[in-house]
Amino acid sequence: MSDANLARVALDVAPRAKKSVYPPEFAKRVEGREKRQLGDAFGLTSFGVNLTILRPGAQSALMHRHEVQDEFIYVLEGTPDLMTDQGTVRLSPGMCAGFPAKGVAHHLVNNTSTPVTYLEIGDRQKGDSASYPNDDLVAVANPNGGWVFAHKDGTPYPS
Repeated sequence: MSDANLARVALDVAPRAKKSVYPPEFAKRVEGREKRQLGDAFGLTSFGVNLTILRPGAQSALMHRHEVQDEFIYVLEGTPDLMTDQGTVRLSPGMCAGFPAKGVAHHLVNNTSTPVTYLEIGDRQKGDSASYPNDDLVAVANPNGGWVFAHKDGTPYPS
């Protein structure tokens, strides 16, 4: 096994090619977000790990909550705002937050003039779905690990 398969510099992992999986009208809201899929680089299948960079003004995702997946974030650099359906908390390097399935809706927003870098970790349990309380959007995980998006009334968004 080569050393590259055992350990590597996180920033040497190429950024995810597809910037967003959201329907186009929502994808523009996460412009300025860059994800490096560290877990995939090592063949991890039970959970995912992303090194994510938010440029000034960018957000991590739409405000959401998962039905099955737990999520965890750890801030490395910068001071993002953790926006939830229960309020806002300014985070700083060394701070972390966890989001149990069916818990608070959440996302990070970089309201500063400097980049934010953080780790996001989530499990990859089958049968997940996500709700977006501020948007006409729901997501259901497909068997291939991707997402299928629909309006809250069930009408699908074009894929």
